[in-house]
Formats: sequence, C-alpha cells, structure tokens
Amino acid sequence: MSASHPSAHGMPRGDSLLPAWAKETVRAILDPIVRLALAMHVTANTVTVLGLGITVIAAVLIGSGDLLAGALVLMGGSLLDAVDGALARATGGGTPFGGFLDSTIDRASEAIVYVAIAAYYLQGNAPTWPVLAAFMALAGSFMVSYSRARAEGIGISAAVGIAPRTERLVLIIAGLGLAGLAIRPALIAVLWIIAALTVATTAQRIWHVWRLTASPRG
Repeated sequence: MSASHPSAHGMPRGDSLLPAWAKETVRAILDPIVRLALAMHVTANTVTVLGLGITVIAAVLIGSGDLLAGALVLMGGSLLDAVDGALARATGGGTPFGGFLDSTIDRASEAIVYVAIAAYYLQGNAPTWPVLAAFMALAGSFMVSYSRARAEGIGISAAVGIAPRTERLVLIIAGLGLAGLAIRPALIAVLWIIAALTVATTAQRIWHVWRLTASPRG
C-alpha cells in the first residue's frame, strides 16, 4: 500500500495474526523488485493499477472454478501491493493522490475477489450459506477499512486489530489454495473465520477510538 499520512494520535498497530518477522521477510524478498522498479522509473501508482489488473485475472479464474490457479495469481497481485508501498516510501513517502488511489483500489480488489468466490459457489449445487459467508466476509472487511478511514478523518490512527487487509489476504489465498487441492471445506471455513475476525477487528478499532476520545473523568 502506498504510504499514508501520519495522524495526530499515531499509535503502532496492535497484535495481528501475522508476526512482524514474516512481514519483514517478505519485504526483504521484494527489495530487489523494488530496486528494479526504481531503476525503470515505474511509479507506485502504476504498480497499484497493475495489481488491480492481476486481481481481476485471479477473480476470473476463481469464478470459473480454477481455485488453485486463482490463488497463485492472487498471491502475485498481493505481492505487488507490498511493492507499491515500498516504491512510495522510496520516492519520498508517496502523494495524497497515491494514498487515495491505493486505498480505493484495495477496496475494489477485495470486493472483486469475494464476488468471484460467491459466483463460484452460485454455479454449483452448494447451499446458499457459502455465498452468505462470502458476503459477510466482504461486509466485515469493508467495516474494518471504513472504521480506520473515519478515525483518520478525526485525526486518530486506527491501524490496530488482529485482521487488517494483509492478514485477510493471507487467509483467503490459503483457503482458495486448499480448496483448489480438493480440500473444499477449507475455503468455506476461511470465509467464516474472516467474517468473525473482521467483526472483532472493527470492535477493536471502535474501542481504540473511544479510549482516545473519551472525556477525562473528573
């Protein structure tokens, strides 16, 4: 993601599902790609839009039932999301438009993936509850993002919680990959897990903002 602007009540992210060392390892792996992009004068915004295109390809594969290929392509698109953030930081921290574009594309990409999963289930003879799980996971994901955006609108950083976007992507890619390897219940389970985690994360952010904005007790 492109770099965002610090807010008045900046605070480190709370405990999340992915350990810090895993994220640092990914950044180290992607560092040569970032350097190559810088040498080729590729902008962070270009990478953001390219990532959306790759996500659309992944969604087509998922919707048509090729879940394993969809998971692998989605993984590639997700890695580009890390590249565009690193590029933005390497070129001075990004621009207001870059941050806006990145956040907007992130939401669009997430919606595209969940709609593709719903389309996959609608084509089969599965009951309607897997489709419901997909849309509950999508709704919860949007609430997580919206709660952070509203907090930042009043000058508070709310990048806290156990399941921000990176964690949700890891879960959905794992679920798609396992389902593509014929472990079909895995994807349904992951959808319900994401739905539950997004509710918990939204609650964490509400509590975080309330704690910082509550009037002092006299």
